[in-house]
Amino acid sequence: MLAEDQNIVRGALAALLGLEEDLEVVAEAAGGDEAVVAAERVRPDVALLDIEMPGKDGLTATAEIRAAVPGCRVMILTTFGRPGYLRRAMEAGASAFLIKDGPAQELAATIRRVVAGERVIDPGLAAAALSAGPNPLSPRERDVLAAGADGSTIADIAARLHLSEGTVRNYLSSAINKVGVRNRIEAAKAAERNGWLYTPCNTLAASAGA
Repeated sequence: MLAEDQNIVRGALAALLGLEEDLEVVAEAAGGDEAVVAAERVRPDVALLDIEMPGKDGLTATAEIRAAVPGCRVMILTTFGRPGYLRRAMEAGASAFLIKDGPAQELAATIRRVVAGERVIDPGLAAAALSAGPNPLSPRERDVLAAGADGSTIADIAARLHLSEGTVRNYLSSAINKVGVRNRIEAAKAAERNGWLYTPCNTLAASAGA
């Protein structure tokens, strides 16, 4: 099963895998929610997911697919080779983490390895994930940093997340100290670089209503 929101990319992946005699694409999805539903319906041996998709992100969808269809092994195929994303993918139960700019022939080979029960991770990325350490930010600190990553004012962030301006300042100060930088712009950049900041728009919206 393939889950990728870009139609051309999804079509190209399906065509590439269609060349393999022992592989069959049994379902396609354009978003995380659709991927979970499709996995429950067709119960594939392997689900190949992008990270950034409409609705649920690929990492959230990974955890839900693994819970709903334990026999389905999930592979992440993404543009973002960030240590934090790898860590989250492994915590969600993914069996492989591949970067889209890797060799095309690597994809089918990795699917076969995953079906055989292997876990496949790029050694360099795995080492980077270990050196980056666990995510030091709380969910609210991530929300506040993500909301302000575009340069939004304290007032804008507070309104978006339904928090007081003082609370926003406290979360930002805590996040800056944890990341070990001088200001919130540097904190947001460092958190994004390590994969600590990734929070889809729909998750931010949900947090705002919490």
